[in-house]
Amino acid sequence: MTSTSNTATEQFAERLSATTLLRFATAGSVDDGKSTLVGRLLHDSKSVLTDQLEAVEHASRSRGQEAPDLALLTDGLRAEREQGITIDVAYRYFATPRRRFILADTPGHVQYTRNMVTGASTAELAVVLVDARNGVVEQTRRHAAVAALLRVPHVVLAVNKMDLVGYAEPVFAAIAEEFTAYAASLGVPEITAIPISALAGDNVVEPSAHMDWYGGPTVLEHLETVPVSHDLTTCHARLPVQYVIRPQSAEHPDYRGYAGQIAAGTFRVGEEVTVLPSGRTSKIAGIDLLGRPVDIAWTPQSVTVLLDDDIDVSRGDLIVPSDDAPATTQDVEATVCHVADRPLTVGQRVLLKHTTRTVKAIVRDIPSRLTLDDLSQHPAPGQLVANDIGRVKVRTAEPLALDSYADSRHTGSFLLIDPADGTTLSAGMAGDAFADAAAPATAPDAAPAADDEGWDF
Repeated sequence: MTSTSNTATEQFAERLSATTLLRFATAGSVDDGKSTLVGRLLHDSKSVLTDQLEAVEHASRSRGQEAPDLALLTDGLRAEREQGITIDVAYRYFATPRRRFILADTPGHVQYTRNMVTGASTAELAVVLVDARNGVVEQTRRHAAVAALLRVPHVVLAVNKMDLVGYAEPVFAAIAEEFTAYAASLGVPEITAIPISALAGDNVVEPSAHMDWYGGPTVLEHLETVPVSHDLTTCHARLPVQYVIRPQSAEHPDYRGYAGQIAAGTFRVGEEVTVLPSGRTSKIAGIDLLGRPVDIAWTPQSVTVLLDDDIDVSRGDLIVPSDDAPATTQDVEATVCHVADRPLTVGQRVLLKHTTRTVKAIVRDIPSRLTLDDLSQHPAPGQLVANDIGRVKVRTAEPLALDSYADSRHTGSFLLIDPADGTTLSAGMAGDAFADAAAPATAPDAAPAADDEGWDF
């Protein structure tokens, strides 16, 4: 019995490792049906446990609903169920025979746009829902802009509630044309439009019998077949140091290793590396992976690197190949999504967190704010408020080794943090704003405010 069980487990593990993993996020305006779509996707793909479905059916009956409300599968907070909206990012894990999925159901309300940034920051695909009755609205454009800024490579436009517009093809075509033109202008590389009814299940998992004019894939079929590239081993190799390991034991009296998760690329024993921001160089003497020495390691493995030379390396440093080292700078230009209720202002003192490194910084200038209606830049707004997207110039107290966000979503991103209470203010992306355009022209640097507490860099 044990042998049979072990064999089955091994076979399952082999099938699991053979399937690819897709991380995707859902977004859209309030009441566009995101949670219902996710619930329908889980239900119709047989990814809901019996007790979960029974709990949803019971909750639906208690609210006077005859059919189970599939949105309750993801709306887990009590406040979400009472208000019928999504507040927090709900993560769900499911799998089909063709692919494994990590899904982030993000809020649609304007005040929770910050959560959409969180959910989409690691996504390879974003599903943006639109109510067929309302078409493309401001929040739709905001979510498309966030997806473009976060360099999400695939975007699906799900035109929902087609049953409420008589499954009319012209309605779908007009919305698809407007959204595709807008998203393409932001540099989104791939846009797929699908007409659906999440409530009725049309084109979610099974093709719709009411829309024979549509010949494209269902939502699940597209999710299962969209190309996904996880090969970060060919990218610029980067290892942010998280911890310095020095056992100083009888067995390892001189052991000094630098531990962290490889953000991108590949490292090999014998390779010449540079430690940033100091610029000191050495060679990799050894790599330990799960307590064992290896000759090569790649992203996203967590490793400990040993160097030939005894140089000063600490948490927050970045180990990179000497022939592929990014430039260090104290002047950061980036696009940020402001997520805090308090505004971000010129002259404000902040902390900038980049990978494992946190440094003091001052906001020197806010050259522009993005207007979502026509993608124009509002010059010199003076501040950014919650949910604003704008360009900033920040001066840091210490040099940072920032890649362009277009080259690396991990080492090209950062957070601006309030030093007083640790609140996250803005999520930043270094370099150009959108894939098809350079950064907007900006005014000369504003002079930093005078300061007597060590924040005038």
